[in-house]
Amino acid sequence: MKLSQNNKLSILFLLGMVCLTWGGVSLYVEQHGDSLSLALLLLGVISLLTCSITKYLSSQGHAHFSQWRKLGVTLSVVVIVSVFTVVINIYTYSLPYRWDVTSAQQHTLTSSTIDFVKGINKPVELTALYVGVPPKYLEDLFKEYERVSNGNITTEIIDPMVKIGRAAQFGNVISGKERKVILQSGVERKDIDFSKLSLTEERLTNALVRVTREQRQVYFLTGHGEYSIESEDNQGLSRFAKLLESNNISSKSLMLGIEGSIPEDCDVLIIAGPRTEFTEKEQALIEDYLNQGGDALFLIENVVVTTPDKPLTAEQENKNPSLNNILNQWGVNIENDIVVDLSSHVGDDVGSPASRNYMRHKAITAGLDYTFYVRPRSISVLPDRRATIKLAPIVLSASKEKSWGETDRTLAIHYDEGVDTPGPVSFSFVIWEEKEEGEKTDTRIIVFTDADFLTNVYINQYSNATMGFNVVNWLSELDYTVFLDKKEVKVERLDLTSKQRRMITALLFLMPLFIAAGGILVWMRR
Repeated sequence: MKLSQNNKLSILFLLGMVCLTWGGVSLYVEQHGDSLSLALLLLGVISLLTCSITKYLSSQGHAHFSQWRKLGVTLSVVVIVSVFTVVINIYTYSLPYRWDVTSAQQHTLTSSTIDFVKGINKPVELTALYVGVPPKYLEDLFKEYERVSNGNITTEIIDPMVKIGRAAQFGNVISGKERKVILQSGVERKDIDFSKLSLTEERLTNALVRVTREQRQVYFLTGHGEYSIESEDNQGLSRFAKLLESNNISSKSLMLGIEGSIPEDCDVLIIAGPRTEFTEKEQALIEDYLNQGGDALFLIENVVVTTPDKPLTAEQENKNPSLNNILNQWGVNIENDIVVDLSSHVGDDVGSPASRNYMRHKAITAGLDYTFYVRPRSISVLPDRRATIKLAPIVLSASKEKSWGETDRTLAIHYDEGVDTPGPVSFSFVIWEEKEEGEKTDTRIIVFTDADFLTNVYINQYSNATMGFNVVNWLSELDYTVFLDKKEVKVERLDLTSKQRRMITALLFLMPLFIAAGGILVWMRR
């Protein structure tokens, strides 16, 4: 059977495409030229040129203008579509928008991280020491931080077994199991070891906070039965202290009766649930601290409750002081009641209201979900206060009709008009007094009538931890957002070597190329 000229040209074209593709892909993937690849590439080019010239010469005698016009239109459409595709890809890549389809949003930084990184105004270097081929998630994470940092963050991933001299600059002992990120900004340095745990956004951002922000110091008052930052028990505040530490806020205990003064480096004084009254000297020291522009967080404990058959003793009635001797000077009064909410509470305890009825205060309540409190007291505002004092509620009970401040300590839950405080009831207040020019800094005070919501057993429930940190953050006059340690994200990725990535790229390129080649073959046979 004798082949027609069109069939011969088709076979020659197909042979040329195979040789050209094989040679080109081999050179791209292997990244070096061998004789076979170069020969195939040359053979492919010669075959395609021969095919094109022969087809052109054979069509000179009987080609119609309309056929050439169709060919010209087809080629124009191909060129236009190709250019349009390239331009669209370049444009979309330059846009700040990202669409992350992973279930854990592994490729997307949280809004708080983005806001913080954009606010960094000094150079920061992120250097990862990783032996072997670095995982793709590490490269992606670094690229995201670079992208949103306005050029202030530079990243580098080095293999300490390959670049021994570069790794030695960090003072590291070279190890085949090296997995570490080193953050440097000026003289500050923070190392993150991710040999066993994946490097998460939270760990990296918390480290960034430590090298770019001035450290703050808070003191937790002790000596009156307060909750302890050293205690790992359910009623301790060790988890809260660790949260502050991860955000570059150092916590120390302060026994005022022994120290005799509040340290000069105290940015925030935290009084977490005292069980007994302060001495006159301690009260005077705290009042003087506040009047001089000091900032403080008061966490007042709930009143003691009982049942009708067990009346309270005088000692029990005075347990867990309200600290009104101090707070009345700042325009608020802590009531001897329990805030109940029949419509929104935790478990079966109507005296543990859950609420997201927040007053507008961007630095403290923005983005919060529910927070809940264990038997908080209501707070009232005193009419006779200094005109310079500004105050506002932070959290109120969720319901208006079904919440109130219950004054019956026997827990006979019933609203008594004229006796109980009607809802919605406020149990947290922010107090702010601006100082005149030339005086010390403004006084900032926040009062919560519960300390349990920040204890180890409750701090990770709902938005309790975020609320607690935001409060300290605002009091210490910082402007960045809380970064919480979240659950470990399971990284499910296909990590490819550079050669494998080139193979995938070549495959993606060949798919449309073969489709186009098929179309050309059909045209040639016609």
